[in-house]
Amino acid sequence: MLNRRHIRVKVMQGIYAMHQHQGENLDKEEKFLFQSIDNMHDLYLLILSALIEIREKEEEYLELASKKHLATKEERNPSKRFVENKVLNLLLRSDSLTEAIDKRSITNWKHNDDIILFLLEVIKESELYKEYMDLPKVTFKDDKNFISDLFTEVIAPNERLYDYLEEHKLTWLDDLPSVNTLILKQLKQCNENDESFLITRLYKDLDDKDYVKSLFRKTILNETELSKEYIDKTPNWDTDRIAEIDTIILKMAICELLKFPSIPTKVTINEYLEIAKEYSTPKSSIFINGILDNLVKEFEKENRLNKAGRGLL
Repeated sequence: MLNRRHIRVKVMQGIYAMHQHQGENLDKEEKFLFQSIDNMHDLYLLILSALIEIREKEEEYLELASKKHLATKEERNPSKRFVENKVLNLLLRSDSLTEAIDKRSITNWKHNDDIILFLLEVIKESELYKEYMDLPKVTFKDDKNFISDLFTEVIAPNERLYDYLEEHKLTWLDDLPSVNTLILKQLKQCNENDESFLITRLYKDLDDKDYVKSLFRKTILNETELSKEYIDKTPNWDTDRIAEIDTIILKMAICELLKFPSIPTKVTINEYLEIAKEYSTPKSSIFINGILDNLVKEFEKENRLNKAGRGLL
């Protein structure tokens, strides 16, 4: 689920938060960082569980409507196409998803079913829903395309859902685009022969989890030394006025260059330039690129770039 850029961003945010509240307990700050990463996985599970809950609410509605004393013909024999959607049912019978939701105690929708009911209403009023329900018959591809389009056009951009997520956990807003992109990718990859929906792991492997800890600790513990590497490389910039995010990005990048031999130099530079473009000022990436370019030349001249491993040539 997490790629290396997600990890770098999370570490950057963790260091920034530590600076803002002047935290000095490294173990405590590290614990907070890992909790923030766990929260990203909770968001992933929460949104997937919303799809299941929407289906469940519609099934409950159809059941109750069919038992009304003066039920109409349509209510007595409703179309169950939506609740029988094969992709929604892959989610419903996914043991890995159910176990993960239970393990992380994702019970938000049990206490906020008004949001699920609102989303269901918005879905049923959409043209996508009407067109889907009017199809003469549906294939697995139709089911998948409908859910993918529904997620993209109706659920993910819904303002009420967005407001709830923002109010519940502010850090989720930074994670939401990546989580939504991942979920959409998974929905589109569903196959008719799949027995259930397999959720992704938070970390690709143990190396990635170790990378979180190493990058965070090595940057924090060496901040003074790392800042000395670039402090005299900014003659046209007032050091005190350099954006704090830029200084954190520089320290992290320099830390990677000098203390992570298995990460290629070009990868480090490209990753932090992209992060600067997204999280700092418009001129930051140009500023950071200039400093890192000069530093790499200096490090190479002084034989300080001890890179080794695959993918470095």
